[in-house]
Amino acid sequence: MDMKVTIAQLNPIVGDVLGNVEKLKKVFRAEHTRSDLIVAPELFVCGYPPRDLLKRPAFLDQVDAAAEELKRFTAEYPEIGLVVGFPVRPSTDNDGRLFNAAVLMYGGEVVFRQAKSLLPTYDVFDETRYFEVAESVSVIDFKGMKLGLNVCEDAWSNRGTWVSPAYDLDPVKAQVDAGADLLINISASPFKVGKDEIRFRLIQGHAQRHGKPFVYVNQVGGNDELIFDGCSLAFDADGKLIAALPSFKEQVVTLDLSSKGTENYHPLDAVASVHDALVLGVRDYVRKCGFERVIVGLSGGIDSALTVALAATALGGKNVRAITMPSVFSAAESAELSHRLANNLGCICDEISIGDIYEAYKKTLGAKLEIGSGVDVTLENLQARIRGNILMAHSNKFGSLLLATGNKSELATGYCTLYGDMAGGLAVLSDVPKTMVYELAEYINREREIIPRRIIDRPPTAELRPNQKDQDSLPPYDVLDRVLQLYIEEETPLATMLNMDIDPQVVRWVVRTVNRNEYKRRQVAPGLKVTSKAFGVGRRMPIAARYEL
Repeated sequence: MDMKVTIAQLNPIVGDVLGNVEKLKKVFRAEHTRSDLIVAPELFVCGYPPRDLLKRPAFLDQVDAAAEELKRFTAEYPEIGLVVGFPVRPSTDNDGRLFNAAVLMYGGEVVFRQAKSLLPTYDVFDETRYFEVAESVSVIDFKGMKLGLNVCEDAWSNRGTWVSPAYDLDPVKAQVDAGADLLINISASPFKVGKDEIRFRLIQGHAQRHGKPFVYVNQVGGNDELIFDGCSLAFDADGKLIAALPSFKEQVVTLDLSSKGTENYHPLDAVASVHDALVLGVRDYVRKCGFERVIVGLSGGIDSALTVALAATALGGKNVRAITMPSVFSAAESAELSHRLANNLGCICDEISIGDIYEAYKKTLGAKLEIGSGVDVTLENLQARIRGNILMAHSNKFGSLLLATGNKSELATGYCTLYGDMAGGLAVLSDVPKTMVYELAEYINREREIIPRRIIDRPPTAELRPNQKDQDSLPPYDVLDRVLQLYIEEETPLATMLNMDIDPQVVRWVVRTVNRNEYKRRQVAPGLKVTSKAFGVGRRMPIAARYEL
């Protein structure tokens, strides 16, 4: 098969139609002398996911203008074609319908459009809100070959590879039956742990089953809660790997489809991939929202330490300001460890004691709230909210984005304070269970000690009352995270969990606590999705409800 294809694994900005088009032009200029066809990701021109921007006619007009601009541009390079994702309005009417399409431009013309047939509506996807199902599935002659262009979910109908929705149509097979010589899938497939291997087996399976080479091009980058890992692929007709692009970075590769593939493939390491996903997610969220610097409250605990380390890797230490805010309940080593960590990362670390502010609050509220000598939840939360106010003041003053540091285990059980430690514009660890927090800290320290060992080893504590430990209020984290995995990610029924080798009282407590704290999670900042079921857009539970599942 004598065709050279350029995989353009690129990082779009949602809504930045002109900027995304310029990225494509740059690829054209660099690759036009050595490639027959450039392939870019799903909905690349508008960025994915565009969500309700697709409901705005003025935005769709911008997309249409971009299509005209790209057509004119391809006329300047008549020897090379472009496959790219567009939201396409029907040519026959303007009744608000849209198609999620792979568009082939060549010689200044749109020579083919293939709309997406399978529109996912599970997890984070809601495509039937915006798009119509393809009216037909076909192929296109291009430079002596028949191309089968399909879009993301269209390749996920192979039920032998993963647990999929019950699709009646297999668009890939339909294109092979129509005579396709080369299969091309353009995608915006979000990251989750282990998904790279599932995708590899899926696309390899299509190539092997149909005896056709298959090129898979995935978006890379962070857009809101979603992180796209890239990991684009190309297989020969025997299902052997011709090319595997790297994870979590832009790359453009031109490959010869007549090359013979190899058997070499190495799935991403779970912890390393989560680390790299979070770094990319932080970098892109901050950059694409128009910020340059971030603020983080640094407590001397593992969660804030990990958040600061990820932010410093993503943005550079000089763009991270840490603030440690000791109280009368803080151990002396908490501030010391915070300063040591910040020094290791090259961050600024300010220290502001909250003792006087806390006493002023107690004096002002004491009579009305009948505050005595003990420390109840009211006073614990006061401390968290004082810290939140200090952090937000710095955010306002310096124009920096505040990062929240709470992990998934805390958010699940409500072990966090509204308008206190939940304050922030991005919840970096909101989909990272506490047990994985420790794994990530060890990964960061794999070559040298960046996070001080004492931060990792000391028992976790909020330090809001004397001698407080997390385990005073929560089950051991290994047990808690196992139950949360079963209940939230695997959606295991309560009755089933009660018959497993876990203390039934713990199971019931966790389930009740998760359900009761939905109102808190609804108010948390957007978080970065790295597991199969994150709080937020992919898990929409009622708040004012009474249920036990």
